Amino acid sequence: MYQDPKEYHLTHSYPLSRWGQTPSGSVLEYPDSNTVTSEGVPVQATQFSNNSQPPKRPQGVRTGAIVILTLLVLLIFSVGLYAGWQYAGNGVAVQPTHTSTTSTTTTSSSTTSNLDSTNVQTQREITIDKIKPSVVELQVKTAQGEEIGSGVIIDSKGDIVTNNHVVDGGQTIDAVFNDGKTRPAQLVGTVAADDLAIVRVQPFTNMQIATIGDSSKLTVGQAVLAVGNPLGITQTVTSGIVSALNRSINESASVTIDNAIQTDAAINPGNSGGALINEQGELIGIPTLTAIDTETNTPANGVGFAIPSNTVKTALAQVLQQPS
Repeated sequence: MYQDPKEYHLTHSYPLSRWGQTPSGSVLEYPDSNTVTSEGVPVQATQFSNNSQPPKRPQGVRTGAIVILTLLVLLIFSVGLYAGWQYAGNGVAVQPTHTSTTSTTTTSSSTTSNLDSTNVQTQREITIDKIKPSVVELQVKTAQGEEIGSGVIIDSKGDIVTNNHVVDGGQTIDAVFNDGKTRPAQLVGTVAADDLAIVRVQPFTNMQIATIGDSSKLTVGQAVLAVGNPLGITQTVTSGIVSALNRSINESASVTIDNAIQTDAAINPGNSGGALINEQGELIGIPTLTAIDTETNTPANGVGFAIPSNTVKTALAQVLQQPS
C-alpha cells in the first residue's frame, strides 16, 4: 500500500541513525494530542532540524552486504571457472600424448608380434623347403599288390631310410622324388627289430640329403613337422608338437619300438618311413604308426609315434657300417 513520504510506520520509539545513534544536530519533538503513536496514541510526524529527511529503515547495510556477497560469489565462481578451464586445457594437452604413447606402444607390440609371427612363418617355410626334396614316395609291389610309403635320403650314396614294414616282401621298389621323377631302388638291409630298412637309388645331381638331428635333445612341447605321402598324397606336411618322449610301443609280437617319440602331428597310412623334423629342419624321427582306438578299431587322432633319430643312427651303423 502506498504511503506518503512524510508518513511512516515506525518500528522504533525514536529515530535512529544508520549506526543506531541519534542523528547529529537533530531535534526530536514529542507527539502532541493531534498525532497518533505506534500504540494508537495520536502523534504528529517527527520533525528534524536542518531540513533533514525522515529516518529510513537501515537497508543500506543489507544492500551493501548483498552486493559484497554477490561479488564474492562471482569472484569464487570466476576463480573456479578459470581453474576448471585451465584443468580442462591441461587435460586436452596431456591426453593426446598419453593416447599417442599407448597407441604407439600397442602398435609397437602389435608390430613386434606380427614380425615374430612372420619370422616364424618364414622360418617354417624355409625348413619345409629344405626337407621336402629329401623325402620320397616309395611304391612297393608285393605278391599281394602295391604298397605306398615314404623314405628319407640320408647320404650322398643315394641311401634312403624307411620302415621295414613298408618294403617287407617287396618285389620291386620305386622312389618318386620331389621333382616328380621316378627312380628304381634296391633293398640294402634291414633292422627288423627296430622296424627300419635302407634302400638305395643311383645318386644324381643336386640330390638333397637330410641332416640327422639328436633326438635326445627333444623336449615335450617342442614344435615338429611330419613330412610324407599319406594316402598317396605326395609331399604332405602336418604340424604338431612332441607330446611325450621315451614311449615303449609294441608294434607287433616281434617288434617293439623303444624310446619312441609321441606326437600329435597327423600320421596316416603312407606317412610310414617319412620324416619327423624339428624347426631347424633336422630329421629327429621316422613316423611309423598311430594308436588304434579299440572301441572303433580306427586310428586315434593326434596320437602318433616315431622312431627316434638316434635309433636310426644305430641302424645305419649296423647296415651300412657307418659310425653312429
